Amino acid sequence: MGWWEALLILVAAAGAGAVNVVLGGGSLITYPTLLALGLPPLLANVANTIGLIAGNAAGLLAYRPLLQAQGPLLLRLLPFSLLGGLSGAILLLTLPAEVFAAVVPLLIALASLLMAIQPPLKRWIERRSGSQPPAAWPLPLGLYLAGVYGGYFGAAQGVMLMAILALGLQGSLQRLNGIKNLLALAVNATAALYLIWFSPVNWPVAGLLAVGSGLGGWLAGRLGQRIPDRILRSAIVVGGLLLATLLAINLR
Repeated sequence: MGWWEALLILVAAAGAGAVNVVLGGGSLITYPTLLALGLPPLLANVANTIGLIAGNAAGLLAYRPLLQAQGPLLLRLLPFSLLGGLSGAILLLTLPAEVFAAVVPLLIALASLLMAIQPPLKRWIERRSGSQPPAAWPLPLGLYLAGVYGGYFGAAQGVMLMAILALGLQGSLQRLNGIKNLLALAVNATAALYLIWFSPVNWPVAGLLAVGSGLGGWLAGRLGQRIPDRILRSAIVVGGLLLATLLAINLR
């Protein structure tokens, strides 16, 4: 790995760390970058899962004040995300690599579409997070399924979690975003521990991702979003859909 490849990974990871804190979907920046540099899909996904944990943790620090009074609630929610993340990681290593290569275009396309609908979804979340009572639906099941997705692939997991939390909980958008960041961290950390134990890891790449995503998450958590939503989201959506199309064509 040359210096320019290392720099590219750092820059992509910093962008992904920032996007994950404020939007979700940062893996749509780093995962294509790793594929472009020649990493096989499975190794790229493993390194991505491990490396982006630092960004999750750094961004979460900015939301710590909003979570200090949420201890009992978080203790009820965390087990479902932890179990989901573990289940997704087990599926990732249990199913044949060919299955992962085949479903990745679909997952990337799904994540890209979720990013595309994020603005109306965010407005809906803001309306629901007021005084309306939470819907009577299985919040634990939703968190578990989101965890399975996050442990298996993970791009746009944050968007999924925000929608699920808005359906099942009351509170401000900032409060829900803080809970979302914590649950996403739990999913990724659980999946990463399993993958480290049972799967080969490209540690130089994972380390660069950790450094870059940690810096990006820290800056995003403190300075807020500087790039306009529309520009950032459009770039991610177009790039993700293009990547999904190219990968689907290569499978033929």
